[in-house]
Amino acid sequence: MRFYTHDSYLQHQVSPGHPERPERLTYLLSQLEASGQLDKMEVVQAPLVDDADVLRAHEAAHLRFVTSMRAPDEVVPLDPDTWLSPGSEIAARHAAGAVCDAVSAALDNTSRRSFCAVRPPGHHAESDAAMGFCIFNSIAIGALRALASGSAGRVAILDFDVHHGNGTVEICKEHPDVLVCSSFQHPYYPHRFYASDRDNVINTPLPAGSGSSAFRQAIEADWLPALASHQPDLILVSAGFDAHEADPLAQLNLQTDDFAWVTELITDQAQRYCQGRVVSVLEGGYDLDALADSVSAHIQVLARA
Repeated sequence: MRFYTHDSYLQHQVSPGHPERPERLTYLLSQLEASGQLDKMEVVQAPLVDDADVLRAHEAAHLRFVTSMRAPDEVVPLDPDTWLSPGSEIAARHAAGAVCDAVSAALDNTSRRSFCAVRPPGHHAESDAAMGFCIFNSIAIGALRALASGSAGRVAILDFDVHHGNGTVEICKEHPDVLVCSSFQHPYYPHRFYASDRDNVINTPLPAGSGSSAFRQAIEADWLPALASHQPDLILVSAGFDAHEADPLAQLNLQTDDFAWVTELITDQAQRYCQGRVVSVLEGGYDLDALADSVSAHIQVLARA
């Protein structure tokens, strides 16, 4: 199994007190190293994404805007939640590059499983806009890269972040070969694209206060029939861990065991439909201990052959 990282992720700076801070990764990496988990994986330095891959998911004007906003010595807001620093564009390019490289490795059987420990996250970025801490939509870029490669005819994106993957839905809804399943607290940020009449979009809203039982029942009821119908050649995961009860940004009450459970469900489906191919991408998770524990549980299941 591969574990993607890059030093540039720590150069994406945000405003003081912002929850999506570099410490998310430094703490996670220190915990995985201390536990010995990192030693059991192939650690890969993420490459830069090609513009051609970005432009499958994003409008050219968005790419130009991000490049033009590159600040030489300050942190500037793109919206109230999303900030750009001198290192942010390169970090976002390495984040998307990690996903694209992991997709290629899965499809050519070099490494059928990967976890991309990236920042900034991506699933809120829409085709023409950065938002919700996200600059480029790395997972949508990876999905469209997979289709363009000719090695995958159908891709599934499974998103269990506490916030709806609005950007992924907006980018992929016109691509019927990409199934997007997103569970999320509702009503809650981002209040966009949470209702869809597209057959390839499965939204699973959960009310605040929902815990393990409600989450597990909803995932089984919504995701399993959709996967059986779609039968993907590759599964991509928007792995947000901010639905954990300890997370400060939302009000779902999942436990670390729930992330192990949903990962087991995902890997079982991958074995059934796509030779075990899973690429998982870090999205949210803002309590450092809960994030490290949940990622550890997630990786333990992913790493099982």
